[in-house]
Amino acid sequence: MTGFDPKEEIDLTFLLDEEDEDEKEVTDLFEHFSVVADRGQSPLRIDRFLVDRLSGISRNRIQQAAEAGSIFVNDTPVKANYKVKPLDRISLRLERPPYDNTIIPEEIPLDIVYEDEALMVVNKPAGLVVHPGHGNYTGTLLNALAYYLRDDKAYDPNDPRLGLVHRIDKDTSGLLVIAKTPEVKSHLGKQFFYKTTKRSYRAIVWGRMEEESGTVRTNLARDPHDRLIFAPFPYEGDIGKTAVTHWRVIEELGYLSMIECRLETGRTHQIRAHMKSIGHPIFNDERYGGSQILRGNRFGSYKQFVANSFIQCPRQALHAQTLGFVHPMTGEEMTFSCDLPEDMQGLLEKWRVYTSSTNK
Repeated sequence: MTGFDPKEEIDLTFLLDEEDEDEKEVTDLFEHFSVVADRGQSPLRIDRFLVDRLSGISRNRIQQAAEAGSIFVNDTPVKANYKVKPLDRISLRLERPPYDNTIIPEEIPLDIVYEDEALMVVNKPAGLVVHPGHGNYTGTLLNALAYYLRDDKAYDPNDPRLGLVHRIDKDTSGLLVIAKTPEVKSHLGKQFFYKTTKRSYRAIVWGRMEEESGTVRTNLARDPHDRLIFAPFPYEGDIGKTAVTHWRVIEELGYLSMIECRLETGRTHQIRAHMKSIGHPIFNDERYGGSQILRGNRFGSYKQFVANSFIQCPRQALHAQTLGFVHPMTGEEMTFSCDLPEDMQGLLEKWRVYTSSTNK
């Protein structure tokens, strides 16, 4: 067996379904684990074979890794139902190199909305990565939590059973819940899995919506032409995972609209991909086409006005504003909200003034 510490958890967080941080573009696969089956190995499904050999990784997560093409037998990717044979060389290969995933405490400011002995709710600013990963091994929300909770002997920042219950993109701002005990994380995780949590976002998108409200239902999977984005496929079809977003108009601002998006599912880039799919990309969302002029002309003062608007809000205008769940310890239904960050508030004010002046 090579490249594997049995006490170390293999990082398979890229398989989480929540709104995920953007991934860096990489072309090579890096081996994180390998093992050669014994000469007397009897036929056994590879997911069952690996579950006892990858510490801290569930069989379901191994199945997801196989589906993502990350499990190889004799240099060929295999599915979870492959039967291991004697002397098979089995390896786990990911798109990021192995790294020391010890989370080091770092003094990074936290905007704490709520805290008790069981959990925390924080308001993450845009630009802060939530979890160490390829290209972002320090300076993350988990590093900040490790520092903030450094005197809590029960909180081990390197214990995967604690900490983040869900995630949002680096350049999306808003609310996240953090569990301080394994029991709390398990309870909250089930609420997210069974879609009993309440989550709503505010987004500023290009264009005026044709209706006051609507629902986008698709499957989402990585775009076959650009693996850094997600593309829509037929709902409940064979490709991708089901994704449902409910939206309603909050305010119309000339060539922009502010909308509320309520998540029924929590797929990676769900709101960003869904808004693009209906012709209303999120303002300044470079990856999904929102960082160019999509409404109005491209000349003169309007062109400069939009350029200044991109400077005002230099990231996708998306904010996780509301989060609701049942407290795992008390059974109380809890709902938290946070104001729009300054960059999005400034963007709205800028377009309100513009819209008012052009309507005179």
